[in-house]
Amino acid sequence: MRSSQHDLVWRQLLPKVRKHDEPLQVQLCTAFVTAMLEGRLPAGTRLPSSRDLALLTGVSRNTAVLVYERLVAEGYVDSRPRDGFFVCGAITPTQQARASPAPTAQPPDWSARMHRARPEIVWADRPPIWREVRYPFIYGQFDPKQFPLSQWRQCSRQALEVKAVDRWWQEGENVGESQLIDQLIRRVLPRRGIAATHDQVLLTLGRQQSFYLLARLFARPGSVIGVEEPGYRDPRNAFAHDGAQVLPLPVDEQGLQISPALAQCDYLYCTPAYQCPTGVTMSQARRLALLEHAQRHDQVLFEDDDDPETEYDGHALPALKAIDPAQRVIYLSSLSKLLSPGLGIGYIVAPAPVIEQLRQLQRLMIRQIPGNNQITAALFIQQGHYDRLLQQARENLQLRALAVTRALREALPDAEFAMPSGGATLWLKLAGRHDLLSLYYAGVAKGVLFDPGNAFCLDPDTLTRPSIRLGFGSIAQELIAPGIQLLGQVINSHARRPGVVRS
Repeated sequence: MRSSQHDLVWRQLLPKVRKHDEPLQVQLCTAFVTAMLEGRLPAGTRLPSSRDLALLTGVSRNTAVLVYERLVAEGYVDSRPRDGFFVCGAITPTQQARASPAPTAQPPDWSARMHRARPEIVWADRPPIWREVRYPFIYGQFDPKQFPLSQWRQCSRQALEVKAVDRWWQEGENVGESQLIDQLIRRVLPRRGIAATHDQVLLTLGRQQSFYLLARLFARPGSVIGVEEPGYRDPRNAFAHDGAQVLPLPVDEQGLQISPALAQCDYLYCTPAYQCPTGVTMSQARRLALLEHAQRHDQVLFEDDDDPETEYDGHALPALKAIDPAQRVIYLSSLSKLLSPGLGIGYIVAPAPVIEQLRQLQRLMIRQIPGNNQITAALFIQQGHYDRLLQQARENLQLRALAVTRALREALPDAEFAMPSGGATLWLKLAGRHDLLSLYYAGVAKGVLFDPGNAFCLDPDTLTRPSIRLGFGSIAQELIAPGIQLLGQVINSHARRPGVVRS
């Protein structure tokens, strides 16, 4: 007969499983193996019977039996007929290193050993608690409820077949001939108006690595790289890291302006499809003028197509690269925005000599993009799931954009904004005077998260009116209206009155 103390010991070792987490078998097997490898279940320890295990952990008897069968098959547990289950004697617990440094040991002078000091990098990261905030009006995340998990799982299983696994490793082969690059060339890039060959496409670990590679290849002391103001902070950091001058350039309702400062640039980073952070789409006339300017001043353009093909009517303007006859545009994009930020698959399209140099730089960092993810994503595109997901994303984003704008007209009638035609953000210009940092923290305290507009500015005086960016790609549809209502209350309660200064 089991004692209450006996049950308590096992409940501490094997906490009750969570039914909305990993599969129950996996949770229990992991708990057992962890306890064995950490030495908390020594060799020879008798384990509870399958019936007792089911009672202790709240799983079915069949699940408990399957757990023991799996542990026996993997060599962690011995099954002794008519005697029970025991921890296998062949398992060696992991030993923790406990070496203490000698009293006279001195650490290296790291500051002297590292490269010259660089200016502190400022990131526009969201707080780590963003998942706990009830109303996250943020950009860059996806709604997991909209993700076609069964189709992705099907493609993932196919990528795990023996023949597919053999294609995971590509070192020594022509990495440009990958299955995913083939699908990008056939199915994704043509919808942006881009024709490319295999030697003109490089897969990256997302746009962040694309920024870094482009900066390492082109940015150097003395070069001038123009960026949009307000604009995306991460590529600015990458370009400035090795000493290039980053020059802010103004943006209006047609996108990047053809200003006198533009002529000073050797390179230009821009987001024509949906300008970050204002969401403005660069007009066709402005695009042609920008390309003509680049030709006249011998400039190279970095086109960041951050959120491709999410125009709600499905008729987005062609990419800047698609109308560039002189090959002055280097195009970068990602699959992560539509699929998942955690997937980490981006790509660069450029002339073949540029791609070859970028590939050599990338080879100094990693051998290749993980092959299993490549094949899964390629199959996902090839079998039509990507197109279907893209259509659903357009429909869902349009509904959410309508919900956001309707709620804003009620909650903040004096604020200004343009109705989004695509993408997942809205740029909101507030009425009155506001301390955006104080407003941001007040919103977080109330459970409303947004991006303050000055986080995108090199010059704090860029914003003529206090502005914020609202992302609506990941927040649930039913939370938009109450979230905007609460946001309106926060903004109205923190507005500065003339002559009143808040600390």
